[in-house]
Amino acid sequence: MVIKPRVRGFICVTTHPAGCRAAVKEQIDYIKAQPARPQGPKRVLVLGASTGYGLAARITAAFGSGAATLGVFFEREGTDSKPGTAGWYNSAAFHEFAQAQGLYARSVNGDAFSDEVKARVIEIIKADLGQVDQVVYSLAAPRRKHPRTGEVISSTLKPIGAPITLKGLDTDKGVLTETTLQPASQEEIDGTVAVMGGEDWQMWIEALLQAGVLADGATTQAFTYVGEEITQAIYWNGSIGAAKKDLDKRVLSIREQLAGIGGDARVAVLKAVVTQASAAIPTMPLYLSLLFKVMKAEGTHEGCIEQLDTLYDILYGGPAGGAGAASHLRRELVDGKGRAVALLDGEGRLRADYKEMAAEVQQAVVALWPQVTDANLTELADLDAYKSEFLRLFGFGIAGVDYDADVATEVAISPLDAL
Repeated sequence: MVIKPRVRGFICVTTHPAGCRAAVKEQIDYIKAQPARPQGPKRVLVLGASTGYGLAARITAAFGSGAATLGVFFEREGTDSKPGTAGWYNSAAFHEFAQAQGLYARSVNGDAFSDEVKARVIEIIKADLGQVDQVVYSLAAPRRKHPRTGEVISSTLKPIGAPITLKGLDTDKGVLTETTLQPASQEEIDGTVAVMGGEDWQMWIEALLQAGVLADGATTQAFTYVGEEITQAIYWNGSIGAAKKDLDKRVLSIREQLAGIGGDARVAVLKAVVTQASAAIPTMPLYLSLLFKVMKAEGTHEGCIEQLDTLYDILYGGPAGGAGAASHLRRELVDGKGRAVALLDGEGRLRADYKEMAAEVQQAVVALWPQVTDANLTELADLDAYKSEFLRLFGFGIAGVDYDADVATEVAISPLDAL
């Protein structure tokens, strides 16, 4: 099958198996080109392992520290007449490259919110790995079937308290837009917290602890985004932000539970990148297009894999010794301009997003925001880079891939447990 990109709004409805494989290889090659991190984790469970930051975490652990990785995701395989999801092809490529390097790689395809998947993952850990020393929580889903009540709960993208009108970007037409969103009801806020907050993360850690499959000193991280002035109205101060604030609450009890085995739990703040989720958030495509322009000019632009390399440096590049996993965290560094940068904020979060949050970067983006118009959009913002990054999510626009060639859409992942 010859596959071309077909974009509908903020979704690309086609994926390219060879392109996804090439994109995964690029990320692997990046990590292999960095200094090895022998003090990193050796047995890692990644929840939400098939795309974006979860995939980048799996790659960084495996190819940066030689870790055995167990990934959990919910993806659709391809048929002879229809491509599968990008996450399916990404995971197939990861397995291929990991196994070629002699690294353990196994995956579970199913609903990570369910008790059945949790039980199967625990069985696999006991049989194959014994225990794990890192759990990465990177799940993103529009809805969740609660394992206790059976209720199907949906999340929503709305402000809290009052309507807001957001400046945005129609990436297909290359023109600015305005979107007015009505405030979320309390029921919608509660639903968003139930889907995207920390309850499931806590359920996973409690299940793993009870089963005895977390090693002494095990750590866990859940990913979040905080942002600044431009994005906070819809993100941090909206229904999604309520869910992210729930992570900050839940992590305290998770950290306390892990302290009993000398472990640690942290929320990790990562920079804004192009993902399927961020493409659907009004304001984010325009913000990202401006951010790309500014950070490239600063020489600090990063994608998912660069961010995860930074995060693992914070987690596993700190001082040795001391009591517990938290003693190994890097707490500050000196940036390229000789300034001390705090890597642990006042809430105890890990701040891998410090380059995006640099004062000069945010000030530049805020200054450009009111200036940008349809006429100067391509001058002030890097719209081409945004579009390119978006298509790369689905395996398109990758150097060295022949997009006019026939490509097999049925690609196996082995070993894979499907639930």
